[in-house]
Amino acid sequence: MKNIKKNLIADISLFLVAIIWGSGFAVNKNALNYTSPVYILILRFTLSSILMGIIFYKRMLKAKKKDFLAGGIIGIFLFFAFISQTVGLQYTTASKQAFITASNVVMVPFIFWAISKNRPDIYEIVAAILCFIGIGVLSLEGSLSIGLGDGLTFICAIFFAFHIISIGIYSKRHDPIVLSVIQFGVAAILSILVGFVFKVEFAPITREIAVPVLYLAIANTIIAFGIQNVAQRYTTSTHAAIILSLESVFGSLFSILFLKENITFRLLFGCVIIFLSIITAETKWSFLNMERTPEEVYEE
Repeated sequence: MKNIKKNLIADISLFLVAIIWGSGFAVNKNALNYTSPVYILILRFTLSSILMGIIFYKRMLKAKKKDFLAGGIIGIFLFFAFISQTVGLQYTTASKQAFITASNVVMVPFIFWAISKNRPDIYEIVAAILCFIGIGVLSLEGSLSIGLGDGLTFICAIFFAFHIISIGIYSKRHDPIVLSVIQFGVAAILSILVGFVFKVEFAPITREIAVPVLYLAIANTIIAFGIQNVAQRYTTSTHAAIILSLESVFGSLFSILFLKENITFRLLFGCVIIFLSIITAETKWSFLNMERTPEEVYEE
């Protein structure tokens, strides 16, 4: 009974993480009204890496060269994922981007197949087909072309898939907290370099910029990351996958509520298809097996 209570608390915590991450799409979209995508990334990752470095400085003092190499690789994927996502958000709606970004979980098995030769199962293949149908419904224009924003978001999903895989590989041999601090630091450095290369205007940090960046850095990055790592110790991977995939749903809801984005049948239909693909890939519909007891479910 005690374990079931911990499992419930963990699931509720992950639900909170999904809400926080989902809200980030609307917050980011609003911030883009006042500054450039690169400037947002510079502020977000610099602040995140500094704060996490201060909080976990004792662990960072033990970091070795191989930790920096692993964290650097993860950080490169993270940077390219966020730069394509943030720039893409200028040219598409936050609600559409939330679901297209979430499609990365469907891509992971196929990228991992290319690396490890582990062939995807039938659920993952069906999920990929559903995912691309959903993206087509959301993104294809009358000329059967994909808009710039949706195309960049699709690229972002690919980089997030590589980011997930690299974390899966390196977190088994390195401290995940140390990897996180390093990856945020690398993303901050790359953002600053891009800012100088493309001569991004480093505008004064006004309230309209500071509030969204603080939210993205502290809530979406540090707090959500911390909750996720603790909560997943007490729940199953299936439960975590289902709950965290709700990020795309909340992303769309917050965009409609706070950004006044229009609800269309096409938007709803495309989002439902992508959400079904995520559930199919991540859970293989195992939760429909009602013959198992709660204790057996939580032992997965």
